[in-house]
Amino acid sequence: MKKIILVVEDQPEIRQLICMTMDYDGFEVHEADNGETGLKMVNALRPSVILLDVMMPGQLDGLQVCERVRADPELAHTPIVMLTARGQRSDIEAGQRAGCTSYLTKPFSPLQLIETVERLTGSSLN
Repeated sequence: MKKIILVVEDQPEIRQLICMTMDYDGFEVHEADNGETGLKMVNALRPSVILLDVMMPGQLDGLQVCERVRADPELAHTPIVMLTARGQRSDIEAGQRAGCTSYLTKPFSPLQLIETVERLTGSSLN
């Protein structure tokens, strides 16, 4: 059974890079370009892992999406990787308070992303 990865990122070029990086056998990649759509897709898809940008336009930023996923008992254990350009200690702590599983600071390498997803899903991508 394929593992589902949900990428929630408002920048199209970053979203495309992440999707290309994660486009391996055994993974089904879905995309959302804002927090509201991302949260709806989390509920519909029940992904194996969520790759979530912190700063997004609209009503929900990544931290709020993370908090809402954690508040849902059926989704609370879903691994969430926060992707952000903000790498200050206070930003990382905010991500941890919201409940993220892992935190990658942009620009991150494709290898770093693959290793993080492999670790969180217990899958090998090669």
